[in-house]
Amino acid sequence: MQPKCILTIAGSDSGGGAGIQADLKTITVLGGYGLSVITALTAQNTKGVEGISATEPGFVSKQLQTVLSDFPVAAAKTGMLYSCQVIEEVSQGLKDKDFPLVVDPVCVSGSGQSLLEKKAVWLLKEKILPLADLLTPNRFEAEILSGVASIEGEEDLFLALERLLALGPGAVLLKGGHFEGQEMVDWLAIKGKAPVPIKRLKIFTKNTHGTGCTLSAAIATFLGQGLELFPAVEKARDYLQLTLNAGFDLGAGTGPVNHLAPLIKLKLKKRVTKELLEVRREILKRDNFHLLIPEVRMNIALALPWPENIDDVAAFEGRISNTSDGQVIVGWPAFGASSHMAKVVLAANRVNPRVHCAVNIRYNQQIVEAVEKAGFTLAWFDRLDEPKELKEKEGSTLEWGTYAALSNHPHPEQVVAVADKGEVGKEPMIRIVGEDTKDIVQKLDKILLRLNG
Repeated sequence: MQPKCILTIAGSDSGGGAGIQADLKTITVLGGYGLSVITALTAQNTKGVEGISATEPGFVSKQLQTVLSDFPVAAAKTGMLYSCQVIEEVSQGLKDKDFPLVVDPVCVSGSGQSLLEKKAVWLLKEKILPLADLLTPNRFEAEILSGVASIEGEEDLFLALERLLALGPGAVLLKGGHFEGQEMVDWLAIKGKAPVPIKRLKIFTKNTHGTGCTLSAAIATFLGQGLELFPAVEKARDYLQLTLNAGFDLGAGTGPVNHLAPLIKLKLKKRVTKELLEVRREILKRDNFHLLIPEVRMNIALALPWPENIDDVAAFEGRISNTSDGQVIVGWPAFGASSHMAKVVLAANRVNPRVHCAVNIRYNQQIVEAVEKAGFTLAWFDRLDEPKELKEKEGSTLEWGTYAALSNHPHPEQVVAVADKGEVGKEPMIRIVGEDTKDIVQKLDKILLRLNG
């Protein structure tokens, strides 16, 4: 099956993190075929933009006409347009389009360099915005285009969205990256409908170069592949979240997001399964391992890099159990095999990104003492402290408890064991967390050594 053709009309980033380069990487990774019209060349790196050389407007038009005359464009996006002349040419070239258009109104680079001539702002509003099926401004671009001097609270935000919609786009996604708070909230406003918040955990990283380009290119790609606007925005936001989590720490300034993250995760799935198979062999070789297995059985969960949900975490189907005579029985590894232990890993990873593996072991006084004698730091949570609204949600306790125990500890990076004393109908438990399966096995060996001693 042929990929959908997705067109980007934008500037070139010599640093490779934004602009045409970011767009084409995004389109390709998400399964599209990227086409490009280059509006300007920039000399830039992670520290900033050192220079701009605008493409001759007539040649911008020539690129656009040539692409549209031969390729079945399914969707397009615009980024840096820079000048009045280029805006005129692009608007003329797109006036009869029959595909969705995402407009990223690039005005200023992340380092503060102007990427749109001041006199071109009004022409962008007049010529390009009415062509947009979706406009994707950040806070500062929204202020410039809407005339709302400072977007502080929801009242300002809703006013800005109203004014931006009045300029002609079919919808506006006001991005939340430049607002304060622990949560990232983008607002999607569609004509005739109330604005909808799209929430994600805020990722605190300096490697944010190219986020706007990446998001708009991802939305255009999903629209071109046939998704409706809201699911296209949601999927694009998930992709951006992953690329931010996996961002490259390159250069001396603001590093780029990692556009290849989904492909890297896919490639590493076999490695994760292989690691668990090796752990399986190690477990079956150990004497007295059954002493660590709880009544509800045991599981070892191992996550892919940058885990997002339980499908990114592999564990043993059927868990790890033992017979009455101490024989250990281990299932086979599979992704999504244990939602409970996956949630432990995911919660621990949120607090300490080095954690990618966890195992649950029996709770009793001898094992607690063995954990302490091994020199491992214990963190605790009490199931009775779990908020009522979470307790009523099936399967949320371990996620809440692990996160609470680690985040409330003064040195979460030192925590090796997370324990709780259970409650009525719930067995007390200890969870050992680590960087990988090798780390986990070494920790279990140390606990067994103290326990047997």
